Formats: sequence, structure tokens, C-alpha cells
Amino acid sequence: MNDSQLSSMVKGISVGVIGLTLLGCQGQFPELGDLTSNVDESPSLPAIVSGDGSPNNFIAQVVESVGPAVVSIDAARTAPEGNRPFNPWMEPDAPIQQGKGSGFVFSSDGKVLTNAHVVEGASQVRVTLPDGRQFDGEVLGADSLTDIAVIQIPADNLPTPPIGNADTLFPGEWAIAIGNPLGLSNTVTAGIISATGRSSNEIGATDKRVNFIQTDAAINPGNSGGPLLNQQGQVIGVNTAVIARAQGLGFAIPINTAQRVANQIIEQGRALHLYLGIRMVGLNKTLREQINQENPQWQITQEQGTLIVGVIPNSPAARAGLQPGDWVAKINDVNQPNPQQIQGIVESTRLGEKISLEIKRQQQNLTFSVEPSELSE
Repeated sequence: MNDSQLSSMVKGISVGVIGLTLLGCQGQFPELGDLTSNVDESPSLPAIVSGDGSPNNFIAQVVESVGPAVVSIDAARTAPEGNRPFNPWMEPDAPIQQGKGSGFVFSSDGKVLTNAHVVEGASQVRVTLPDGRQFDGEVLGADSLTDIAVIQIPADNLPTPPIGNADTLFPGEWAIAIGNPLGLSNTVTAGIISATGRSSNEIGATDKRVNFIQTDAAINPGNSGGPLLNQQGQVIGVNTAVIARAQGLGFAIPINTAQRVANQIIEQGRALHLYLGIRMVGLNKTLREQINQENPQWQITQEQGTLIVGVIPNSPAARAGLQPGDWVAKINDVNQPNPQQIQGIVESTRLGEKISLEIKRQQQNLTFSVEPSELSE
């Protein structure tokens, strides 16, 4: 198989976004633990209860409970000197480009989670709370690969929403989005979880490294950074994108990924991404037959799981001895993993830790120990 065939068959991380619209601007964070609990011990939002005078359906109850934690973000950008239109009334360094996005308070000491593209290139960030208070925010860090950013505002004792677990989601569950589309604060839309584990390549966001949640809850420009919630009012995702010219196709970053990256930004000032250095495909019967015709020496018999079709020279995988044609029987404790599971395990590995790989190579069963390296953007 030559490089052009590999390129046409394998979707790898590359630069550019095809048909995807990113929405928006057009104390110490605790260690990750139980994702079903609040992120800190701050006063949480009131429990969702029913009774006289309370909302009469679960969506209204979720909004009443979580709405006070959803914020509006205004990002101002100063255009390059050569691109500024002449305006005698404008200060020389005044920002002339503005955009709006959403976010939510996830730590009572004023830490706000949003999308990286909402604050990208911003010279000034203003955060408006639902009660009308406004604060100038400091961007603690932003990660373009996952589109997650953290803003600090000078406020405390703020309400925070409960955090759910995106790993337990199933298609068909309720999904509720709250944000500020087109500047309309605390707008609510509802739908279902349409799919989980949508790879960046599947939706055309090939410059990202996220397995997205897909929802048909309406997400519009300005929703970026707002929370996606389940029926219990727990945050399960961070709304981020919609495919252009499509209806009912919105996407959110799983909260597990967002919280991990936010932790790293707060603790280290940047996000840490690791890689093995392999190109891989999810097998099916048709693809197996095609691969065996082009590479009969590989002798692929499996019709599911993950096949390594390329190994980057001098990468951790190459140094460990992995080869094209290797079928991944097991990674750590996951049997017959798909490519998304492999990527997720690599991403969640700590720097310096090793990953165990059981490989089927033709008629051989092999075991490898690979230490992922840090990926430079």
C-alpha cells in the first residue's frame, strides 16, 4: 500500500476544518475523581424538586437549577494595524472586532469553562453573569486541539452545576443546551443524544482531537462554550460546533475530556497531549478484504477492532517495535478496542506511564509496552 492509498483510507489528524462551523466569536481545581459529583465543595445550585409553584416539567426544572451558572462571554480583538479602517474617532489601539460566546462557572472561585475559539486572539474578555454582574476575565489557558479554555473572573461563592459522566451516555437520552446564541442570553433548546464517540475526522474537524457527542438540540452561533445537560441537570458536554448547511447536527465536547483539559490548564498552564505515532482504521468485512488484496502479507482475518496501517518513524510506537499490519487485540484492560477507545486511553495516560498492547501479527501473538510521548501542536 502506497502513501496515497493510506491517505485515502485512513483519517488522521491534519490541519483544516471542512464543512464545520465553530460557534461563538464570529483556589485550585480539584483532581479528577467521581465525575458524578460537583467539581468542588462550593455551594451547589439548588436541587431539582417538584412542588407547588415549581416548574412543571423536567426541562424547566433543569433550566431553573443550572441557568444561574451559565454566562455570556464578550471577546474583543484588536485588528492588525494594516487592516484597520480609518476612523478619526477611534483610539489607536481600540479593539474593533468583537464576538460573543457562552460558558459556565465550574468552580465557585470564579473559574469559567468555555471554548478555546471563543477567546482565541482576544485582547479583552468580559464575562456577564445571569444576575447582570460583569467582570473582566483573565484567560488562564486555551487548548486548540480540544477547543477548551478556562477564564478566571474576580468573583467567589458562585453557583456551579453538577458534573455528569459522558462515558455512560446512550443515543436517545435527553439533551438540553443552554447558551447565548446571537447574544440572546440563557436561551434553552432541547433534544436527544443522537450519537456518541463521533471522531474529529467524521465531522470534518480534522484539526481537533476529540470524540464528540452528537445532539439534535439546536446549537447556534453564540452557543459555543455553553453546557449540554442531561435529564438530571448534570453537565455532560461543552457545546462547540454545528455542521454548516445541516439541520439537527450539533456537537459537544464530552465533559470528561473538558474537565481533564481544564485541570491541566489550571495546574500546568497548558494542556498535555500524548501520542503513540500510529495510523489506524476500524475494521469491517469490506475493509478487511480490501486490505488483504493490497497487502496479502498481512493476512488479516479479523472483521472488527483496530488495525495499525502506518507507524511514524522515530515515534514511541516505532521505538517499541509496532508495525503496519498489526491488529490490536487489547490495550491495557480493553479487549478489541476501536480507534476512538485507543485514542482515549492514550489521551488519559499520564506522562511517563506506559501502555500495554497485545498485538496479533499474522500468526504471532505479541505484547508491547509503549510509553507515549508528548505531542507538539
